[in-house]
Amino acid sequence: MVTGGDYRGLGIVRSLGRRGIPVWVLRQDGQLLGAASRYSQRSLPWPRSDDEREQLDFLWNLAVREGLKGWALFPTTDEAVTLIARHHHLLTEYYRLTTPPWEVLRWGCDKRLLSCLAQDLGIAQPWNSCPRNREEVAELECPFPVILKPALRLGFSPLNRDKAWPAEDRPSLLARYDEACKLHAPEMLMVQELLPGWGESQFSYAALCRDGRPLASIVARRARQFPMNIGRFSTYVEAIEEPQVAEPAIRLLAALRFDGLVEVEFKKDPRDGKFKVLDVNPRVWGWQTLGARAGVDFPYLAWLLFKGEPVPEVHGRAGARWIRMGADLPMVIQEMLSGRLSLRGYVNSLRGSLECAIFAWDDPMPGILGLPLFAAMVGRRLLKGRAV
Repeated sequence: MVTGGDYRGLGIVRSLGRRGIPVWVLRQDGQLLGAASRYSQRSLPWPRSDDEREQLDFLWNLAVREGLKGWALFPTTDEAVTLIARHHHLLTEYYRLTTPPWEVLRWGCDKRLLSCLAQDLGIAQPWNSCPRNREEVAELECPFPVILKPALRLGFSPLNRDKAWPAEDRPSLLARYDEACKLHAPEMLMVQELLPGWGESQFSYAALCRDGRPLASIVARRARQFPMNIGRFSTYVEAIEEPQVAEPAIRLLAALRFDGLVEVEFKKDPRDGKFKVLDVNPRVWGWQTLGARAGVDFPYLAWLLFKGEPVPEVHGRAGARWIRMGADLPMVIQEMLSGRLSLRGYVNSLRGSLECAIFAWDDPMPGILGLPLFAAMVGRRLLKGRAV
């Protein structure tokens, strides 16, 4: 059971469906890709309400009515992960859960706790602060530019959607803070140093863990993202070998005793050469299908793990690449105009082993839908921006 039908959910649907494992999709508004896959046996609408009780009742009734007890439940959004984690004990009566309970998950979801844990473990991180009010923001001794971000991304808001808002100086930070306080409680806001560097500085360690020990893993460089300065999602990713990314991520996951799929994001600070932890995504991540191209099929391995079957210990081979073509093209144009990417460099990036996020020859319908859906999303945002 996959909660979410966007390209992340599509990757899970294909991974399991290609092996003959029945997959259902709980689609949210506008998420048609997973449901359009030939490997999705059935799709159902996820409750529109944000009420947790209604969502839990939906999952319980679905399991009982359709005889789905024991099916693996794969969340693809922060909201679904949090719902399942907070009601882990209740949902285990009906499903095999692929994410840990909240007492573990909160250390990755809550950026305030993540910052404390990283400090305790001696893992490098950007300067950050959690001011309690506007007066403390005005007095912060912070290294501009900075970003303002939610400590915990729950529910919908423009700030949650954008992940972070940049501020070049104190007046812009205060203006952004005032705007954010209309959407979030002040104690839920965090100010963090914006590290220099673009795609060449973005890295991730992704893994399937059992009790904090990685069984399957991959290190990747997120070379292009949308937007480039504060990536909401990756558009071009390549598998690499980088021990300085893997080592702190492994220590962090061991401290969490994490179970399930997880991505730990880093950025390399060109000023001191350190890889600094930015975020933990305790769920399937956008570029997870790169894993299969690199020899690590994460959703299938997770399915084996939570069925109690043996899981081979594997690490993704370097050189494989992943692209979300429709979203990547605007970033390529932007990078070329800025002089950070040449036409030759772009052409070279498309050679060799390349995994497409949406298009697949054995499952063409999501690829047919993908480009117009992305264009419609961009168009809606442009219209909203003009209205503002």
